[in-house]
Amino acid sequence: MDKLFEFISKYYSPPEYPALAAQWRRWEKSKPLASAKILDATPVFRNTLVKYAALLAGGADLTITVGKNIPCDPAILEIVPEFGIKVASPEELALSTWDVAADCAGSVRIAESRYGNVELTRSGLGYYKNWKKPVFSADSGVLKKLETILGTGEGFLRAMKQSGFTDFKGKNILVFGGGKVGTGVARYAASAGACVTVADLQPISLPEHIKFLDASNAPAVREAIAGAWCIVSVTGVAGALSQWCDDLAASGAIIANMGVEDEFGTSLPSSRVLNHKSPLNFILEEPTHLKYIDATMALNNYGIVKLLSSDLPAGINFPERKLEKSIVDDIKNGGLIASEMSFITDELA
Repeated sequence: MDKLFEFISKYYSPPEYPALAAQWRRWEKSKPLASAKILDATPVFRNTLVKYAALLAGGADLTITVGKNIPCDPAILEIVPEFGIKVASPEELALSTWDVAADCAGSVRIAESRYGNVELTRSGLGYYKNWKKPVFSADSGVLKKLETILGTGEGFLRAMKQSGFTDFKGKNILVFGGGKVGTGVARYAASAGACVTVADLQPISLPEHIKFLDASNAPAVREAIAGAWCIVSVTGVAGALSQWCDDLAASGAIIANMGVEDEFGTSLPSSRVLNHKSPLNFILEEPTHLKYIDATMALNNYGIVKLLSSDLPAGINFPERKLEKSIVDDIKNGGLIASEMSFITDELA
């Protein structure tokens, strides 16, 4: 643990991860994960090491893995064993039984887990719809909005700028998908001066300066594609934009994906999409800043403990508001984003 803490301290200070820091301190004393075999498939990047540190502090026998099509930083994956963390290949997952598997996009659902699974993403929940064991959905709480609306939206802007697209003023951006991530991308693009339209099949609430487009209105969608400077897919559904592939291919627009799934389908070549259809923000050394993803990773860890210590019913279980509020309280106690959380603290009141 000392070596891991030393590494983390080179890059982050506790105000950047107040929820995980509080979890770390508490679990060093209570050891709620003592000897528990935990498999963690959270995307492996430098800030993920802070999540691992809290699990290790809690006594976990921790193994990590990189699921199929889940982005990671190879340099971080290479050094993980130096901190006493085991790494399993996808082929090795079926060879062991775990107490809890913390999944991402359903990528390690083949792994046998005694007490159930934690799922990090909305897209992964579809795989667990009729699961015979408990599943804790870290995506289904209010806290996820800190990561998606604030963190992923900001990450989209950083990734676009790193890709050479720095001027957004007056540019037309079409966002497919009005969920948490889509809302975040739209808000940050608009804050940079873009003219943003969000296309969705369901009516959604958006700020006045962001337009809504009914995605079932085919002529209007084609017109929006033709007039877009940039098109961003964030539906979370594989192949959701496949019906528009000819229009996308013919357009001169920059095309980006911000979800884990290939939302364009095979008809649109990966070379036509930034980062070859992988989430654009994963070109960054830190796809989502730790200060925004801290709460999600802490809730994900708490889900592991919940599965070990509770008799949750089979199927998908949502986080309790009391648990989410306790994490918010930890962030308010010296966290860097304490002043940015009013839009979720009202929901948890």
